Amino acid sequence: MSAVEKSYELAKEQYAALGVDTEAALKRLEKEAISIHAWQGDDVVGFEPQEHSLTGGCQVTGNYPGRARTSDELRADLDKAMSLLSGNLRVNLQAHEVDKMSPGQDRDTLTVENYAGWLDWAKERKIGLDLAPAYYSHEKLDHGLSLSHPDPAIRKFWIDHGKSCRRVGAQFGHELGTPCLCNVWAPDGFKDIPADRLAPRQRLLESLDATFEEKFPETELLDAVESKLFGIGAESFTVGSHDFYLSYAAKHNKLICLDSGHFHPTESIGDKISAICCQQGRILLHVSRGVRWDSDHVILLNDELQSIARETIRGAGQHQVYIALDYFDASINRVGAWVIGTRNMQKALLIALLEPVAKACAEENSWDFTARMAVMEAAKALPWGAVWQYFCEKHQIPQDFEVMKDIHQYEKDVQFKRG
Repeated sequence: MSAVEKSYELAKEQYAALGVDTEAALKRLEKEAISIHAWQGDDVVGFEPQEHSLTGGCQVTGNYPGRARTSDELRADLDKAMSLLSGNLRVNLQAHEVDKMSPGQDRDTLTVENYAGWLDWAKERKIGLDLAPAYYSHEKLDHGLSLSHPDPAIRKFWIDHGKSCRRVGAQFGHELGTPCLCNVWAPDGFKDIPADRLAPRQRLLESLDATFEEKFPETELLDAVESKLFGIGAESFTVGSHDFYLSYAAKHNKLICLDSGHFHPTESIGDKISAICCQQGRILLHVSRGVRWDSDHVILLNDELQSIARETIRGAGQHQVYIALDYFDASINRVGAWVIGTRNMQKALLIALLEPVAKACAEENSWDFTARMAVMEAAKALPWGAVWQYFCEKHQIPQDFEVMKDIHQYEKDVQFKRG
């Protein structure tokens, strides 16, 4: 028996005394799907043949060498990252991360053929694919507006883009046997206070209705809509605010996407999960880490992440919470960013799964709030780390202190040679 197994057996015994089944927690962790965001690997640049500057509230800082320049390179980087991870993994694409495009083709006419390499790759690895329309970094994001633009021709371009992405996503879901999550986020807004807030929102409403007009079975496609508090160049007014999209999702049976960087810095999305699930039933999470603003830092195992994981496990009940990651940091190794962030998401879920919640609820239900606090605080010192190390050993992936050896070797052999 290895030292890791010995530690795990001791931890297992300690948890059992508190009514927690570590084996059940590990089985649940293995099933919890996490959609890894491809755009960390290419700095949200995409692979369209024409050049588009990064606009629409997306800003990537840093110039660490090794950015993926093609979809083949991006898939290779994802392969490396996933070799250092375990569990139920998916991959989430932005629409401009295409394999190829025909001469003169634009985002409004995308088909599954533009993602043929991604589909073959996902089939071979038996993983699901998610897809998000890219309403940014394009000359038709005019004056910071896309789906809410006053020009019907511009709106039609972006509506057709959303429609094409939904068709591609449905094909992904059909061929891969797991529904594709297609998430709509548009950066529309104004830098300063607008004179008319209603008209842009009415136009966005009409555009969304047109985008979602075609129906697909939920076994193939799940639609989500994502809000934002503000964006770069849209500091004073965001058309698709939380109030707007929460109402839209409820009325039209869409998933509401909660991005942990899209709210006020002091506002936690953990508390929103049970509030929404008990009424709407389904949520898509985009787990990120804002530092003073929506800066999309690599997620850390901090209080906010643990709150999100705890409420995903505990506060959602029997409802569905879909977990996707959404951050991009070009100042560090991009494979490392995926691996560290994904592992932190899994650790947070594991901690939540191992909490003696039944004991804490029993104290709460007996109105002993002091005892409840004592239980919840004592749980923080439980040996969840031994259970995590056992998870890594069981699935034959490197332990946390060993993982950078593989990443450094990969950047030396592959990434640094890209120039």
